[in-house]
Amino acid sequence: MAIIADDDPTRIDREWVWRMLSTEAYWHRWRTRGDVEAQLDAAWRVVGVYDKDSGEQIGFARAVSDGVNDAYLADVIVARAARGHGAGALLVQAMIDDGPGAQFRWTLFTGDAHGLYEKFGFGAPDATAMVRQGRRPVGR
Repeated sequence: MAIIADDDPTRIDREWVWRMLSTEAYWHRWRTRGDVEAQLDAAWRVVGVYDKDSGEQIGFARAVSDGVNDAYLADVIVARAARGHGAGALLVQAMIDDGPGAQFRWTLFTGDAHGLYEKFGFGAPDATAMVRQGRRPVGR
């Protein structure tokens, strides 16, 4: 499968993103379509991964950032049929290493795919990090 990454927000298939986040993702399934749309609109950056031949979207990630030093990686998801073909790695690389936040401190929360994120320098937080747990369920 030939795949490409693109950070053009107008190329994102919002219907695909909503379907994936509302049915395939284990996290934040309480979000409404309006919530997801608002997150897309407010994102600092979005990246899609697409089948090069068909143009069909097969992956998505969004980021929130101060635009100077810190960024939060969120909603990284890849279609089941595309998993294991490099789409996740391309998605994270395009967002983290190939974009304007390559020098930033990045944060993410995940219940799986730790091996993927470790390849991009993610690890356990150091002594300077603290997290205030949210009051909404994450999922699982």
